[in-house]
Amino acid sequence: MTLQIFWFCVIVVLWSGYFLLEGFDFGVGMLLPFVPRNERERGAMFESIGPVWDGNEVWLVVAAGATFAAFPAWYATMFSAFYLALLLLLFFLIVRVVSFEWRNKSESPRWRKAWLWVNALGSTGIALIWGIGLASLIHGVPLDSNGDYSGNFVDLFTGYTVFAGLAFVLVFAFHGASYLGLRTTGDLHDRVRVAARRLAVPAALVGAAFLIWTIVVAVDRNDKDVFPVVVPAVIGIAALAVAAFVVFKDRSGLAFTMTAVGTVAAVATLFTGLYPRVMVSNPNFGNSLDVAGAASQHYTLAVIAVVALIVTPIVLLYQGWSYYVFRARVTGEEVNPLEGRARPTNRSPAG
Repeated sequence: MTLQIFWFCVIVVLWSGYFLLEGFDFGVGMLLPFVPRNERERGAMFESIGPVWDGNEVWLVVAAGATFAAFPAWYATMFSAFYLALLLLLFFLIVRVVSFEWRNKSESPRWRKAWLWVNALGSTGIALIWGIGLASLIHGVPLDSNGDYSGNFVDLFTGYTVFAGLAFVLVFAFHGASYLGLRTTGDLHDRVRVAARRLAVPAALVGAAFLIWTIVVAVDRNDKDVFPVVVPAVIGIAALAVAAFVVFKDRSGLAFTMTAVGTVAAVATLFTGLYPRVMVSNPNFGNSLDVAGAASQHYTLAVIAVVALIVTPIVLLYQGWSYYVFRARVTGEEVNPLEGRARPTNRSPAG
């Protein structure tokens, strides 16, 4: 049971890391059509996430792989229940990836604008689907006595799950604006600051409402006590409130830190409200899938735990190094190849 709890916590950490890092990627993508005013500024926004977005996607692959290895029954039921939603998610992920590469294949303004909108729509769609999908785990989906999904695509859409998707979109957009506040300069930075201020209050209010609603759903749908679900929820609400306040004080670093804490707290609230189950069954609560019933054998959990303890620090060090290397602010300006070199002179050696 100790290893089962350990791996449940590892999966929570992996999903938290994914949304923490990809959250601001998605947020930057959502802001692409609205913040920059010319191609130079659009290029700067793409450049702000260009070196890191693909590394951030690794967290998704690892989270899915860890779920498959540690909780195969959860993986199988979740992927069958969310099959169409995951196909749609995969479509948005693919077109978003393609937009990074194909945007630079032509200098045509119409071509570049089209791929900019593809990136923005893909980023928005991904955030929306993730919010709906994760909220469905705790709100409940139809499962039969064998733990198999017995519903359809429409069953994923309820008032709570759709609101969760909208909350993810707003919080990620605010997270992305806070990130751009750290990475941009000049006029673009001024417009990013305005965008962050416009997003601050709606994101904080909707995010807080989502966290409170999650507590209610956990108590009502998953037979949970208010404590400990309320702990990460309160942290998330406080973090988003602080972020909304300091963004008006031009404290970009603190604002980004607080949106990051708010994002992680939202994921923690969902999974804290979900445990000890991994998927809630509705309307037949007795068919819910729990941690013990979904986990792999003890030996399997022990082996992958050893592998994870060896490999994870290496991956974290490498990704931390990549962020350190690309920490400078982006301007979108072309670099003068002669900058920093001795200027040529017409003076003769004798002179």
